[in-house]
Amino acid sequence: MRAWEVREPTGLDGLALNNSRAEPKAGHGQIVVRVRAAALNFRDQGVIKGAYGYTKFPVIPLSDGAGEVAEVGPGVTQFKVGDRVAGTFFVNWTGGRIPPNAGHNSLGGMVDGMLTEYALLNETGAIAVPPHLTFEEAATLPCAALTAWNAVVETGRIKAGETIALLGTGGVSVFALAFAKMHGAFVVMTSSSDDKLARAKALGADVTINYRTTPDWDAALKTHIAAGVDHIVEVGGANTLEKSMAAIRPGGAIYVIGALAGAGAINPRMINRKGIRLQGIHVGSREMFADMNRAIALTKLKPAIDRVFGFDDAKAAYAHQQAAGHFGKIVITLG
Repeated sequence: MRAWEVREPTGLDGLALNNSRAEPKAGHGQIVVRVRAAALNFRDQGVIKGAYGYTKFPVIPLSDGAGEVAEVGPGVTQFKVGDRVAGTFFVNWTGGRIPPNAGHNSLGGMVDGMLTEYALLNETGAIAVPPHLTFEEAATLPCAALTAWNAVVETGRIKAGETIALLGTGGVSVFALAFAKMHGAFVVMTSSSDDKLARAKALGADVTINYRTTPDWDAALKTHIAAGVDHIVEVGGANTLEKSMAAIRPGGAIYVIGALAGAGAINPRMINRKGIRLQGIHVGSREMFADMNRAIALTKLKPAIDRVFGFDDAKAAYAHQQAAGHFGKIVITLG
């Protein structure tokens, strides 16, 4: 079979296509999935650079992918050949609290991922996808969508009429917009691009702020919501967190997901003074994934896809993500 491999952590130079990798065989409790589409996350850039010390090379990258079951092993009861499925980000987090070793059991990191013609998954590491979605759309769900669902719905318990600020217009933030509007929330969205903000408006954002032309976006937000917002999905990290703490209402919650704006020092004074709840979000469990899929199927939600690349053009997909001009998800199709 054909599979992309990160052979060494040297960025795109270390990513290579293997045209003769052995096809996996399903063992007890396992399935083989004929992958039809895969999707990129910011984390995948870290994998090709060796940012995660637990990665063992070579590794097939990408946590996100969808396809149909091609083979079922002994003992499999949940799937049959032909079922449409996606992999789960974590191999071993089915429900409850996140396992201590979850980070060492994530697709495309320590465990071979989905940028391959055939992927070997545990039965409990796969999940049926909403029937109205194409494979390209379903491939966007395992990481960014579930992270957003965990923040906004599972952990945030957002309610109709509450307010939420979403930083940026990457995959997590655009999914968070969809889930927040699904629950009747008032959404503020930030970006450095007016074009992206216009697209966010078209998807339901109530207020948009260009943080490049309005660097004090936290103060600008309060011209619309004087008390501050109830929730913030924080993907920037240390260099945006203090502005998020200024923009949150007393007793509000900030869901810390990424560090796109880089590392830095944090003054914790406002956390105490405003009674802010800081909650780390690390994707989610298979049980959360099932809850999210039911909501997506019921509402016929369609993921926002920026661009679809062919399998042979995987490096171009990575480069497109590095350019940071995308809105929503970047997908690689296997046809």
